[in-house]
Amino acid sequence: MGWAVTVAVLLAATPTFVTRGDVTPEAGLRREAEVAWTALEARYVQEAGGAPAKPPGSIVLQKGAALTPQRNGQGRPGWVELRQNAPGVLDERLRLALRHELAHQLLWWACPQSSEDRLFHEAFAVAVSGELPSWKEGPYLSLSRAASELAMAPAVDTPRARRALARLLNESSGFPPALSRRLRQCQDGARWASPLSIDELAGVGVREARPATVVVSRHSGEVLLAEGDVRRALPYGSVLKPFLYAAGAEHPVLPPRPGVPEWLCGAGLPAKVDARTALLRSCNGYFLDWEARGSAPRAFGAWGPVLASVGLTGLPEDMAEATGLRSTRALSPWGVAQAYRLLAEARPEVVALLADNAARGTLAELPVSKSLAGVATKTGTVRDAASRPQFGWIAAVDADLVAVVVRPGAMPRQFADEVPKALARARKQAGLEVARVQVLGLLPAGDVEARCAGAGFSLEEGVPRAGAEAWAPLASLTKRGAAVCLGAPWRVRFPGGPEGGRDYAGVFITSAPPPYRPPPGVPTTPSAMKARRGSDFIFRTTRLQYAAGVVAAEDVTLTGEPRVALARVVAHNEQHGHSRHPGRPVCDTTHCQAFRGTVRVRSEDAKALGLAPLKWRRWLTFSQGGQEPWRQARPRAEVERLLGRGLVSLRFEAGRVHYLRAQTEGDATFDTARSLPCDLLRSGLKLPSCPRSAAFNGASLLFEGRGRGHGEGLDVEAAKASGSRSDVLLENAYGGETK
Repeated sequence: MGWAVTVAVLLAATPTFVTRGDVTPEAGLRREAEVAWTALEARYVQEAGGAPAKPPGSIVLQKGAALTPQRNGQGRPGWVELRQNAPGVLDERLRLALRHELAHQLLWWACPQSSEDRLFHEAFAVAVSGELPSWKEGPYLSLSRAASELAMAPAVDTPRARRALARLLNESSGFPPALSRRLRQCQDGARWASPLSIDELAGVGVREARPATVVVSRHSGEVLLAEGDVRRALPYGSVLKPFLYAAGAEHPVLPPRPGVPEWLCGAGLPAKVDARTALLRSCNGYFLDWEARGSAPRAFGAWGPVLASVGLTGLPEDMAEATGLRSTRALSPWGVAQAYRLLAEARPEVVALLADNAARGTLAELPVSKSLAGVATKTGTVRDAASRPQFGWIAAVDADLVAVVVRPGAMPRQFADEVPKALARARKQAGLEVARVQVLGLLPAGDVEARCAGAGFSLEEGVPRAGAEAWAPLASLTKRGAAVCLGAPWRVRFPGGPEGGRDYAGVFITSAPPPYRPPPGVPTTPSAMKARRGSDFIFRTTRLQYAAGVVAAEDVTLTGEPRVALARVVAHNEQHGHSRHPGRPVCDTTHCQAFRGTVRVRSEDAKALGLAPLKWRRWLTFSQGGQEPWRQARPRAEVERLLGRGLVSLRFEAGRVHYLRAQTEGDATFDTARSLPCDLLRSGLKLPSCPRSAAFNGASLLFEGRGRGHGEGLDVEAAKASGSRSDVLLENAYGGETK
């Protein structure tokens, strides 16, 4: 039905309101009733899917006789009884009562088959009258306690019963699904087979949820394992309490309150409970009392935007929503995993606290507890009105991975053994441990920009600050801490780089290298000095992502066993970068290993990282190699800047350049012999490979050679032609030396 038609039907269906003069002002009351009726009927149409066919008659508005203090209308079709405390004043209390009683009138007209269902009538009236917020006031009421209170007063005719009913209705963030389903029955004319039950009304609507498991890399952010609908938002229970702890400016020490269900946090609770114990024991009472003191963070504090950015369906209005005691907010397992990834980056001390959970928290004293030693975990349980588990959550963080496991109808302790299994399955893909690399050091830091297609955050002393979706200087993003992109790789661009930039799946930080002084004989060209100095930016990803990126930068066409061999060398060198930059990670230039961002991992890369570590304990050189001849000239002055003035001869042997320089002392002139690694000359002069010969030609030198690279270690072109397995290729390249 179109909106214009719907409005016309509603206007035509508005009943005639009749007043008796005992509630005033009469005209104002009638207008108030007409406006309220139109809004109520619009809600009915929205939820039921259509307007009722039967037109209403007249409704009398009159002063109630012998009304109890808790009631306004006595409830009969066509008659609304009201109490007016101040004659002539239509205050908010009277307006609420009017809307409440008109909601009953609407149901008697539109859904006569439900007329005997008192709980349905009262639930609908409370839900649509606008009175729900007022029932939120007062101490926290648990879902199970509310169900119990309502069961003791099925007529819903006491304040306690109304408050309990409001608690059940507030379990839904929107219009209660149970009422929507019943209103559709009204519109369909279906027989009212059974009255609305407390269990039906209180259902959180997730019983049809399926098991879900997701594992992501702490370093690269990539999803390594996903089973079930990991993107479906679900009520989260207590699993987000660590974000409340992280957002708190102070953490009080509070006394437990005996007899309060929310303070039942296991045996042996101390007389004074600190925040660490409350977090490990998941003490709801602590968090509720923390809020009552006025010092607790609202809406997750600085972490609210983080949770919203990964799918939280709305920021919580109070602590009951934040801790999942009311299931009105939801977040997907994927979103929880992404949020924990950022928490681990920003607040490692919070994650370290959660590592005690298997020893003295909610997962203690289980057969699997020892397997979870050192793994940070947090549990959460969503319960129905009968305190039955609707589903359980476990979030887990170790040195490399974040896992989130959700199981419907189960307590976390019942499926805790699924956590180490999920972590082990994710680790079937080798190379997930951390790799660090100095990046973009040849560029002015101010020229490098980055943007996040997901949710980008800069960390400032452990506090997440949302980054702009537009391009921003990488230096500003990492000025006070790490820069993390949730749900996508960073995109990085710079002048002269590829159009659109490069992908970097990982975390950036700023770390200025120490001053660099080149040793004697090392090239001192500006580019060489930058490469050997290192970079202000350090990028963290997985070893697998790093190795795949280097192999793609060195030879994107490489396949098969030669690719496996090169990937093994690259991964090995990442762990021996101290020979290139003492105390610093490897760099991304040819001084170390070329790296131009992360790429799609290929099967050969994964295979390489799954093989045994290489036996050599040093940096392993490699080059493009090949036998393609080349011939290039360089000015003699440029060569002498590298080797010294007075150069008279050069020869090349066993990876070194041997040369003579003429030196004069007094009246005597004599030659001095020197030697340097050939790669220093090759890189300093930007020659394709280490030359085989050099000839003086006036003011220049003419170099000749074959292939590409320094000519040492693994020859990639030769490896392509050999047809050998990676073990053979590496043994031929580096021999039996292990030191």
